Amino acid sequence: MSPLNQKKLVKLRKELDKLDISLINIIKRRSIIVNDVLKLKDYKNQIIDKKRIKEILKQIKQKSIKKNIDPKITKRIWTNMIYAFIDFEKRNFKKK
Repeated sequence: MSPLNQKKLVKLRKELDKLDISLINIIKRRSIIVNDVLKLKDYKNQIIDKKRIKEILKQIKQKSIKKNIDPKITKRIWTNMIYAFIDFEKRNFKKK
């Protein structure tokens, strides 16, 4: 890699690091909201809503296409995020 490209790479990686911090903050806010949602659920079987998951993934695909983002990337990210939060809910469920 040329010295110029090496310099560009370092700069781009710093930009990615800044974005990662922003994403961490968003995930923290999302975690708080998911926890509040969890408090409203009476039964553990209310944690997974397949209809809602399907609708979310459909909307993400549409928005991704509209914004010219590869929908396979966003589908994988959202699917993983959804199931990570389902796992979070299951681990933190305190009721029946």
